[in-house]
Amino acid sequence: MTIAAAARQGYTAQMTAEIILKIAIFTVAMLFSPGPNNVLLASSGARFGFWPSVPHLLGVALGFAVMLFAVALGLGEIFERSEVLREGLRWVGAAIMLWIGWKIATASRVENREAQKPWSFVQASGFQWINPKAWSICIAFAASFMTGTSPVIEALVCAVVVALIGIVSAAIWTGFGSALRRFLETDARLRAFNLAMGLLIALCAVFLIFD
Repeated sequence: MTIAAAARQGYTAQMTAEIILKIAIFTVAMLFSPGPNNVLLASSGARFGFWPSVPHLLGVALGFAVMLFAVALGLGEIFERSEVLREGLRWVGAAIMLWIGWKIATASRVENREAQKPWSFVQASGFQWINPKAWSICIAFAASFMTGTSPVIEALVCAVVVALIGIVSAAIWTGFGSALRRFLETDARLRAFNLAMGLLIALCAVFLIFD
């Protein structure tokens, strides 16, 4: 290997490391901030405990990573070009979140234990596709980090970084909710917590409608 070739290879490796670091920083900023997924994870942790909520948190982290991979490979461009698709997703997503918020806000302790159960991996993964915030983040990723030089590799790198950080973020939010379980032992506190979580989900829906 010539000196010039070695220099180019070192430069490429350095740039790759820099890009991965930027992706990681962007991911932390996006995934750790409050949003529909994190509010739902905290609520699940508080209502059902950490371990029963593990399928939910894995569905969020891995489901979003799969969605990001698909969007980065071109699905996001279709979404950006179709106003009908964007508007339909916005209203459908808002309606579903309002319904979820209502169910959480009105849940009693008996409903928490008997009538309801944590989301499954499939349910949490599927929610990503009707979550407008998830679409917005995916499109921002594609616009910021996809150069088109190696689309599959670039999309895969983004997805892997997002999956790893996403698991940590989801676990922290679920753990935060789980840590409140002892505090929520009284019915009054539990009702207040459920009402607050439901209102936060409803506010997310309202922001989607008027954004």
